[in-house]
Amino acid sequence: MQEKQRRARSSKLLRGISRAITLAVAASFLTGVGSAVAGPLFPNTKIRLTLVQWMPTKGSYEQWATVGGEYTVSEEGTIAVPLLGPISVDQLDEVTLASTIAKRLKEKIGLVDEPAATVEVLKYPPIYVVGDVEKPGEYEFHGGITVLQAFAMGGGQRRAASTLQNSADVTKMVGDLKEIDNSIVRSTVKIARLKAELAGEKTFQVPKQSSDATAYSDAIYTQEQTIFSARANELSRQSKSLGALRDLLSEEIKVLEEKTKSADLNIASMQQQLESTVSLIEKGVLVPTRQADAERVIRGYQGDRLDLTVAIMRARQSISQTTRDLEGLYDKRQTQIASDLQAEQAMMSQLMLKKETIQKVLTEALSSGSAVQAREPPRLEFTIVRPGKSEKNAEIDASETSTMAPGDVLKVTLRADLQPLASISQDAGEVTAPTTSQ
Repeated sequence: MQEKQRRARSSKLLRGISRAITLAVAASFLTGVGSAVAGPLFPNTKIRLTLVQWMPTKGSYEQWATVGGEYTVSEEGTIAVPLLGPISVDQLDEVTLASTIAKRLKEKIGLVDEPAATVEVLKYPPIYVVGDVEKPGEYEFHGGITVLQAFAMGGGQRRAASTLQNSADVTKMVGDLKEIDNSIVRSTVKIARLKAELAGEKTFQVPKQSSDATAYSDAIYTQEQTIFSARANELSRQSKSLGALRDLLSEEIKVLEEKTKSADLNIASMQQQLESTVSLIEKGVLVPTRQADAERVIRGYQGDRLDLTVAIMRARQSISQTTRDLEGLYDKRQTQIASDLQAEQAMMSQLMLKKETIQKVLTEALSSGSAVQAREPPRLEFTIVRPGKSEKNAEIDASETSTMAPGDVLKVTLRADLQPLASISQDAGEVTAPTTSQ
């Protein structure tokens, strides 16, 4: 009784130590999180999920590599976590999301304790500065950035002579648009390839591109087709190798079973011989040592049969393990493809937004009027355009101290009472922004 009580106390103490160490590990992960902002996770935010669990049987911690990894928040505000499916991150910060995932995993798998989960923000969606600034464009977001800081990133107030009136600057922006178009083509083809892999297709097709982009898109399609074929061949080789191993183990079991039958026949034969020997010994024809020899031979046959039985059990265990490896091979591939597809779609959204922003800036600049001067000192007005869940974005009047969020667009407008410096010829040709293929 005392021994049982001692073991119960020891077990309880070990569980307490395990929980304490788990909490300490979780705390160390949380203190190491490098996220710049403690707040809701916005769409297109890239995060890293880390899961650690104490394994009492091994006396060490193990990471859940299958569930953990890098994720990108979708436009709908969700992440797709293996075993749990889509999880909404709306209005959740890193700590709350990590706690939610840990609780759901505990309920899903039936764990005794929750795994130590941490969420680290790797990259926030960028912010955009447009309007009357020296350097409009995309800028990296960091926590606590104000409108004035974003305004400074954009180079401050645009000078009297617009920088976009210079032909070199216009050419650069047109080049940027062309580069974005090429990136969109690459992303479009890659998304088509990933969707085909996810659906298990033998080949894939891409949406038809404009004639200007045909040559480039054909080259990208050829490259992605090579990747598609190589990945398919790799999966096929791995699955065939595991299938061949399983077939080989099945044949080995058949051979072992035949040997078992032969061993049974030998045992039965020796058993008959032993009975005859015993009968002859009782009649005095044979000496008793012959009985001992026969029994020793029978025990040898029986030992061989036990070895064959163990070998059959091991082969069947290997078949089960091979089957699990084969199923896990496809599950792991599907998870990786889904993650890559989610990240590529998020990148496509960013490219489209960047293209739209640059096109708008370029069009407004090239379609602006002649040089003007202000009767009074100009004033700056700031407006934050914040993406919403609905199709219509929210426009917020802001001041220099207003705080920006990931994905915001800062519009800077220079308000002044203007008068023309010179008359403009009415028959001058209208300047329009160059167009690029969609």
